[in-house]
Amino acid sequence: MGFKGETYMIRISLAAALLASASPLLAETHSIAPGDGAQERLQEALILAEPGDEIVLEAGRFVLTDGLSLDVDGVTVRGQGMDQSILDFSSQQGAGEGLLVTSDNVVLRDFGVENSRGDGIKSKGADNIVFYKVRVEWTRGPHPENGAYGVYPVESENVLVDSVTTIAASDAGIYVGQARNIIVRNSVAKYNVAGIEIENSYGADVYNNLAVNNTGGILVFDLPDIPQQGGRDVRVFNNIIVDNNTPNFAPEGNIVAGVPTGMGVMVMSHYNVEVFNNVMAENATGNVLIVAYPNETDDADYNPYPVNVLVTNNIQGRAGYKPAFDGGDMLAAAFGGTIPPVTHDGNGKDIVIDDGVPVLSLGLTRHAQPITEAQPQMVDLSHGGARNPSLPEITLPEAMEAVVAQ
Repeated sequence: MGFKGETYMIRISLAAALLASASPLLAETHSIAPGDGAQERLQEALILAEPGDEIVLEAGRFVLTDGLSLDVDGVTVRGQGMDQSILDFSSQQGAGEGLLVTSDNVVLRDFGVENSRGDGIKSKGADNIVFYKVRVEWTRGPHPENGAYGVYPVESENVLVDSVTTIAASDAGIYVGQARNIIVRNSVAKYNVAGIEIENSYGADVYNNLAVNNTGGILVFDLPDIPQQGGRDVRVFNNIIVDNNTPNFAPEGNIVAGVPTGMGVMVMSHYNVEVFNNVMAENATGNVLIVAYPNETDDADYNPYPVNVLVTNNIQGRAGYKPAFDGGDMLAAAFGGTIPPVTHDGNGKDIVIDDGVPVLSLGLTRHAQPITEAQPQMVDLSHGGARNPSLPEITLPEAMEAVVAQ
């Protein structure tokens, strides 16, 4: 081709490079207004979106009759505020999620979701996902027929839940399951069965949240018969966890149906959990409960016991004045009307509780042991105050943090 041909090819290559670098400039904004045809117009925008596009929900109430779905990477869905742009699923015909996301690098922000038949917002296999200033609520209040989960990212890597509000989920308001590298912060969970739940996950920081008026405030669980097991490395700190006394309204058979009403923080069958610098009070069963998995299981790979749990430097107020588990009333009477604010079932290893408050051990020696075999006694698990929090801080990609810094 000679020199001229080579120059031509170089020009084509440069043009292609410039086009690739300019591609974010080609991203489009799609504004969707409420009103007639909102269901079709919004779902069409979610289907036709290209990576980098922003779907803007105008202010108002979007009356929807079916769930919505997004499977395009790199899309932002943004409203005018969690109480200004509202996706209303009160007329939803199916039983699925309000919004289902199955793509990566998605940002959901500044809108509300109300009264979905199933989960409010579910993301599955969606890496680098951000939930920011969204609200998910069932407006009739606690009810067993409400959707199970408010915000529900599962099977994901890099999850940020920031400044979210969830109300009246029949399982968990904010639930992150089978995921890796998670931050849940600055959020409010109220009137759910579980306010915030981290389940079968690796690496989570849960901080600066308010868990109030749930059945249980913050749960850290690891369960059997799930592909990702051995949940580990979870820090729960700088939260306010108070008045979690809403009667348990989970449908029968759900694992959280066994969470006693009046529970602050509950750790079950997990590795490496640190609970520190929280304010906990007025939780009628207790501020902290550390237990083994309570049921028999045939899962040979599952460890049912908590391992390496640290509870330290929390401010603990009144608790344990109405314990909601079998024999709790008799146990409270035996202790003068109130059981200690921290209860350990007796199982597990490397359990350190150093909050300067009494600790009750139920004296159980194996998981799935009936409570009728309990040998309650006061124990000192402080180990001389020799432990400090040491798990590493969770860090997320800069692009995810940049979303909430805007």
